[in-house]
Amino acid sequence: MDLTNLEVMEQEIIDLIKSNGPLTGSEIKGFIAGDNLLLWKTCQTSSDLRVEPVGGRFLRLDRRVNGFARLSPSILREFLTYTVVGLADQPQLIHKRAGEIHSRIVQISRSKLDLARSFVDEVRAQLEDPRFEDQACFILAGDIVYEMAHDAPRPERSTGRLVRGSDIDLVVTVKDTVPDDVIQKLDTAIYEKKYRTLITPGVNEEIDYVVKKIERVREQVRFDTFKSMVACKILQEGMRIGGSKEVYRGVIQLLRDHGVPEKLKRMQEAAIAFRKQQEDFLLRTPADQITQEDLYFFYPAEESEEFE
Repeated sequence: MDLTNLEVMEQEIIDLIKSNGPLTGSEIKGFIAGDNLLLWKTCQTSSDLRVEPVGGRFLRLDRRVNGFARLSPSILREFLTYTVVGLADQPQLIHKRAGEIHSRIVQISRSKLDLARSFVDEVRAQLEDPRFEDQACFILAGDIVYEMAHDAPRPERSTGRLVRGSDIDLVVTVKDTVPDDVIQKLDTAIYEKKYRTLITPGVNEEIDYVVKKIERVREQVRFDTFKSMVACKILQEGMRIGGSKEVYRGVIQLLRDHGVPEKLKRMQEAAIAFRKQQEDFLLRTPADQITQEDLYFFYPAEESEEFE
């Protein structure tokens, strides 16, 4: 029965691509109704179809994975947003469409980067406090720094309001000498600006952020809890988009002094192996033998604990 479903869907996809040219997974799904897993599986196993991923994969931490390491985008997100499917005997058309998709992803990423920088500049201007120029650092992380951001509408976690794809992850680190009331003033300014960015028509961007002193970073670089690992990964991948270069260099040095880059590299290697294992299992296992627990690894996972 699984085989028959695959064969029927395969022919539908082939006919669709013959009429429309190479398509993303999401575009195929817009024409063909059916189970996401079956759609992915059909494209992956057909000898008449060829899939070409766009962009890269990066480490994401997940409590439900042994060792916490998995890759992002998820299998489904990668298929829907970052994969081009075409006819196997038309590789040039597939490659051309993949190039167009990649250019669009880079454009989205850079647009979100510009928005993040503007956001930070407006917060700093609103505070009008010179201490934030040499005592605080604004670090951007997530999809954007990998130039892998997307703009597919999705619900924001706290309100359910639709936002424009990838969120903007912002970590603000401040020197230990900054008074708590000043930090609270900074936090309030960011929160108010975050809310306006979310509700403003035509913007609808989600910004997740955390403000913390360097002393908190010193605790987190011990890398001894899941939350500290998430925090370190976010700092390690991040890029400074405003504030003190000195504070930023201090954060990076703390990570290096505690061997965090090497630890994350090992986790990345484990995540690559785990992804191969996931994909092989889903491809070879009949649909009626795949459990909901197995499907967890097919769908996207949130890495939000650092911003809660």
